[in-house]
Amino acid sequence: MTQRSTEGRGRRYDSVLDTIGNTPAIRINRIAPDHVTVYVKFEAFNPAGSVKDRLAIGIIEQAERDGTLKPGQTVVEATSGNTGIGLAMVCAAKGYPLVVTMAESFSVERRRLMRFLGAKVVLTPKALKGFGMYSKAKELAETNGWFLASQFETAANADIHASTTGREIMADFDGERLDYFVTGYGTGGTVTGVARVLRRERPDTKIILSEPANAAIVGSGYTNTRNEAHQPTESHPNFEPHPIQGWTPDFIPWVLQESIDKGYYDDLVPVPGPDGIAWSRRLAAEEGIFTGISGGASFAVAMKAAESAPEGSVMLVMLPDTGERYLSTPLFEGLPEDMTEEEMAISLSTPTAQMAAE
Repeated sequence: MTQRSTEGRGRRYDSVLDTIGNTPAIRINRIAPDHVTVYVKFEAFNPAGSVKDRLAIGIIEQAERDGTLKPGQTVVEATSGNTGIGLAMVCAAKGYPLVVTMAESFSVERRRLMRFLGAKVVLTPKALKGFGMYSKAKELAETNGWFLASQFETAANADIHASTTGREIMADFDGERLDYFVTGYGTGGTVTGVARVLRRERPDTKIILSEPANAAIVGSGYTNTRNEAHQPTESHPNFEPHPIQGWTPDFIPWVLQESIDKGYYDDLVPVPGPDGIAWSRRLAAEEGIFTGISGGASFAVAMKAAESAPEGSVMLVMLPDTGERYLSTPLFEGLPEDMTEEEMAISLSTPTAQMAAE
């Protein structure tokens, strides 16, 4: 076996923001069925660790171009975490103050990451769900004259995925099969932006969209009410709290509505939260790919689809983020801090540097 070596990227970067995108498509070698080839688009390679880095830079730079964001103006947004972390990184690099509203139910490490990146985090009661943190962000923007990032409505969301994520997929699979593209949704930006490209240039690629089984709001057939600015005016009645953080707020975002109206996905598959946790753990332990519950949930749907996929099919699965922002969630439940009996036995098998048995 030859020694691995690296040569550098052949360029230097003027800003951390220039490193957003161009994330790798990685083959799954051990846990995918033999009759299909499965790749994951691993968005943890973005500088702030998630797919939402794309959204953050897209929103801020579009607002700079059209003049709706003024130099030094405070940015405010409601987020379950990843968008806030991405915005905090972008705002830190560009010099904008950032205020994030987030329901108290989301993981503690997410709010700490945003604060570490210089953002202010305003918590909202978990009983008010996503609509509560959304309403708070909107109210703060209107009261203080802040720029509301509007990730759930802005055209910049899907646009950045069409111009980056979609183009990367086309380049990575140029001249090769791509039979399935599998993703979940939070704002809907990923599926809408990528589907614009695939429907136009790879119409034979089957797009599978997923949502939590206990919060299947798209599958319910009911669309929540919205105002003239396309902002939700109610919490979706079919929503229930679910463990797939970053997926499916308690309303159908306007950005996702384009995919619904234009038939951008071929199948809508609900997935139980425990399945997402189980597959995230398998990706880590058996492939060395460290992603969160949302990535595990998308992968679970892909594995279900693979059962009936024709021989030789090629699948690409979106993995939105890194697993490190789930340390306080059910993803890590049952993992001990101290040594297990098996680990203690390994320690005791040689005499050096032994820990005392408790």
